[in-house]
Amino acid sequence: MMNFKSITFFVVFLSCLLVSKAEKVEVVVEGATSIAQTDEDFICVTLDWWPTNKCDYDQCPWGQAGLFNLDLKNKILEKAVKAFHPLRIRVGGSLQDQVVYNVRNNIENCQPFQKQDKGFLFGFSIGCLDMKRWDELNEFFNQTRAKVTFGLNALIGRKESETEKTLWVGDWYSHNARDLMSYTISKGYTIDSYELGNELCGVGVSARIEAKQYAKDMATLKNLVKEMYPNPKTQPKILGPGGFYDKKWFDTFLDASGHDVIDGVTHHIYNLGPGNNPDVVRRVQDPFFLTQIAQTFKDVSNAIVKFAPWSGAWVSESGGAYNSGGQLVSYTFAFGFWYLDQLGMTSVYNHKVYCRQALTGGNYALLNTTTFVPNPDYYGALLWHRVMGSKVLSVTHKGSPYLRVYSHCAKKEPGVSFVFINLSKNTSFEIDLFHDLNLNGGSPNFEFKGHKKREEYHLTPKDGNILSSIVLLNGTPLELSDSLEIPELKPKLVDGLKPISISAHSIAFVIIRDFNAPACS
Repeated sequence: MMNFKSITFFVVFLSCLLVSKAEKVEVVVEGATSIAQTDEDFICVTLDWWPTNKCDYDQCPWGQAGLFNLDLKNKILEKAVKAFHPLRIRVGGSLQDQVVYNVRNNIENCQPFQKQDKGFLFGFSIGCLDMKRWDELNEFFNQTRAKVTFGLNALIGRKESETEKTLWVGDWYSHNARDLMSYTISKGYTIDSYELGNELCGVGVSARIEAKQYAKDMATLKNLVKEMYPNPKTQPKILGPGGFYDKKWFDTFLDASGHDVIDGVTHHIYNLGPGNNPDVVRRVQDPFFLTQIAQTFKDVSNAIVKFAPWSGAWVSESGGAYNSGGQLVSYTFAFGFWYLDQLGMTSVYNHKVYCRQALTGGNYALLNTTTFVPNPDYYGALLWHRVMGSKVLSVTHKGSPYLRVYSHCAKKEPGVSFVFINLSKNTSFEIDLFHDLNLNGGSPNFEFKGHKKREEYHLTPKDGNILSSIVLLNGTPLELSDSLEIPELKPKLVDGLKPISISAHSIAFVIIRDFNAPACS
């Protein structure tokens, strides 16, 4: 008969096996050539126009985070943006097509958005941007060294169709945009790119514009930018249409837009459903669900190759769950599964930039809407920005689909960087790397054994709870210092001969400096 100690040991041993079993996985990297390339500043976030009384599902999660209300002097906000050196910031969102710019001080009663029951899109009036607020925003962008995309009002000058619901007709009125550009240039403010309109393509969200008309308006914007910024070296890029992919509409739009007009073909992703969907937490852990959106990324890239090869694909807004994000998920560790997988997938499909909704505001913000304290995804974004270079490598494995792996050339220094996303609650993985240098396919692959120490950043949720809003880096909680500094992100150094260990429900960034991929040289 087993004594008490033996029984206790057996129960503990059995429970350990049930909690987390390790699975060995061989990961193959094709290092001879890259398969895609992102912009150096791939990570982007949106600052949105939503006012305090933007509410969904009996909650109003935007607080003072909208562009008219945001406290631009907040030190945490400033330091959070500065940490990226630089961070792309897109100024835009649903209400951008209702913003007028009071450059000439000729708009009486220039006020932010007011709640309206009828006659306006999204239930809000026209919002008026005065130049004092524009100066304050640009002072913030300059102070934080942000790279700015500005979303222009694409509905100004048009009217609603008398025969087709939600369709807006007529040419874009560019004079207000010209005034804003003229003022911006006179003040020495730098704009990286201008995007025309928000979610007006295809069937639209609250309004829509026909594809050929939109193409005509993009040409008008391109000519305006060329006139206002004659130096090609400092000329802002032109982006559009900034909405949901619709094959027929996008093909028509790109075919009609003309050579070299559009620099970035922008589209939006909200593939997790509405913010009150109780299934969001399951979806962010489901590899089969996460993979479904890959076809959209591929279709956008293919359309660009066919109709506009001089441009690049951008995701210019992506919040996962629409209507201000998943109520109980979007600000937690779990949302990082979806977010980092999106970054990996879009980079594989040759997207240049990925804009997260939002920097602050809503449930899906990288920074807490009230305190500006970083949510878990902030650190995932910051690590991606710091370690994942622009060249994308092909990486495959035949193990569990719950292990997601992406690989890029390392940023700035030699080597190769990986991000491992373990969606499994119960399975950990031990990774052996293989280097495929065979350009023609087939064997052999060479097992890689590093002689230098690896740099590893393991992100895990506090107490193993993926719905926690506190993230640990290599076992230590990431928290602001007493002086409100963003914590330093230090890797742990691991013997390069050992397998890479990825624990259950975790995310890991790994840099191997002596992985000599010819594509990265």
